[in-house]
Amino acid sequence: MKSQVLKGSIFIVLGAACYGMLGTFVKMAYQDGFNTAEVTMSQFAVGFAVLLILTLFKKPAAVKETNTIAVKSIVKLIVAGTSLGLTSIFYYLSVQYIPVSVAIVLLIQTVWMGVLVEMIIQRKVPGSRKIIAVVIILAGTILATNLFKQSIHVNWTGFGWGLMAALSYTATMYSSNKLELHLPPLKRSLFMILGGLVIILIIFHASLNPHFSFGIFLSWGLVVSLFGTVLPPLLFTRGMPLTGIGLGAIVASIEIPVSVFMAHQLLEEPVSLFQWTGVMLILFAVVLMNMGKRDPVPK
Repeated sequence: MKSQVLKGSIFIVLGAACYGMLGTFVKMAYQDGFNTAEVTMSQFAVGFAVLLILTLFKKPAAVKETNTIAVKSIVKLIVAGTSLGLTSIFYYLSVQYIPVSVAIVLLIQTVWMGVLVEMIIQRKVPGSRKIIAVVIILAGTILATNLFKQSIHVNWTGFGWGLMAALSYTATMYSSNKLELHLPPLKRSLFMILGGLVIILIIFHASLNPHFSFGIFLSWGLVVSLFGTVLPPLLFTRGMPLTGIGLGAIVASIEIPVSVFMAHQLLEEPVSLFQWTGVMLILFAVVLMNMGKRDPVPK
């Protein structure tokens, strides 16, 4: 049992690390002259193509997987997947204006947003542990975003996009854990990525003109789709059943320090001791919020 949990934790760490690297890669794509439309379109188009190929060549593991998926289920997943596309758009817009190390902290506000959504839907006040965790997250956010030292120079446009990304990501997390759970994870990911691609094409369709740099599909498009669309869902769907949601959420929080570290190393973004302290507070809050959960794991 312990070996299975360890194996699952490794899968989740790798998946979260992929997400953590994504913001830095997108910013590097910007430095090479590509824009948000090109990055998001290439990411979801390549990602959808890879997942489609994997789905077509995957041998059904059970008789249930050979059954035709109801159109209603497909439509639900595609609609839910639009929030995934919006998350990428908002997050990538935010890193145009603010450091990646700040954008990832704003994105992780989905933790307390999720608590709020849960409270509204269940009509139940969250427990004291969750409330304390939310307060710690907000305090950590103030430190991690360096608000005390740059209150006069804050780029509120970037902050706005970052919070919009967190809001969209909250919707994605909710739908990922509630919709059509009877379907194979690979097919669920495929249709949600399709939904993300559809909304991106609707928003950026005007960018498909002679000035569109299709070269991104063979450069940064491959990188961002691999680390943002293909690997994380596959790794998480392998790891979560082995660890359970509670431990999985704790392990997945490694995404935050990975993102800050990558931005510091590759983009040379300055990260102060105050910011690292804020990151540690947020990590502590995630652990506090999830350590009481007991999820069944395979023996």
